[in-house]
Amino acid sequence: MSDETDRHTPRSLIVSFYGAYGRGADGPAGPGGADGPVPVAALIRLLGTLGVDPPSVRSAVSRLKRRGLLAAERTAGGAAAYGLSEAGRELLADGDRRIFGRPAAGRPEGWVLAVFSVPEEERHKRHLLRSRLARLGFGTAAPGVWIAPAHLAEETRHTLERLQLSTYVELFTGTHAGFTPTARAVARWWDLDALAARYRAFLAAHEPVLARWSRRRTIPPEAAYRDYLPALDAWRRLPYADPGLPSPLLPEDWPGGRAAEVFGRLHTTLRAAGARYVHEVIGGPPRTQDGG
Repeated sequence: MSDETDRHTPRSLIVSFYGAYGRGADGPAGPGGADGPVPVAALIRLLGTLGVDPPSVRSAVSRLKRRGLLAAERTAGGAAAYGLSEAGRELLADGDRRIFGRPAAGRPEGWVLAVFSVPEEERHKRHLLRSRLARLGFGTAAPGVWIAPAHLAEETRHTLERLQLSTYVELFTGTHAGFTPTARAVARWWDLDALAARYRAFLAAHEPVLARWSRRRTIPPEAAYRDYLPALDAWRRLPYADPGLPSPLLPEDWPGGRAAEVFGRLHTTLRAAGARYVHEVIGGPPRTQDGG
């Protein structure tokens, strides 16, 4: 996702909201705040808590509906509401491993290369392929040759098949055999300075938030929600910009690990309490507020 780390657009916040609290038991950490479609009035209130005005919420919801990510529904009481479409659920599920996961030990070594050819009459798909590969974390090794660590091969295959782009792409796996040392080569393939700056911006914005919560004994649900959702909205772009390079290939003092730790602790500390606030706004029965 190409927005800057600290830019919280209404549309991005709504996607983050549904990812965290709009999937019920299918969410990344068990039950979320909504057990069904979210009433429009509740969504306006929940985004209003973060400073988004009602016209901006309605406009962003309309755009997400046109993109096929949200579907208009009705609550059991007949109120206008929006839930995730099947495409929206699939998109969020695909993102869970990147956004909420941690680098796994035993990742495959080497690289995956993507080379594609698109007929001129379908050149719009050329832009879609480039943007999708960039979003998956690919860098550019040479004109027309995209490269990523080998552990992204299966996710790349699955994504290209889902978007019906696989017929234009050939994937290869292998090792870097020279001539530039690999640690120097990756600095050409990716803009690591820009990525490090984005991690540091995340830390500057959200590490003080974690420090404040670390000193508190209680976790009020509304305050937890107000701090958690912007942190998630800022964080979820970063794992897609970061290809997950092995640490020996990264510069010294790489801030990515510390940023992941800060988000992980915010997620563990705040998400569940925020879900209670969401459930309260939507109008469900009261839940036990442990610690709040």
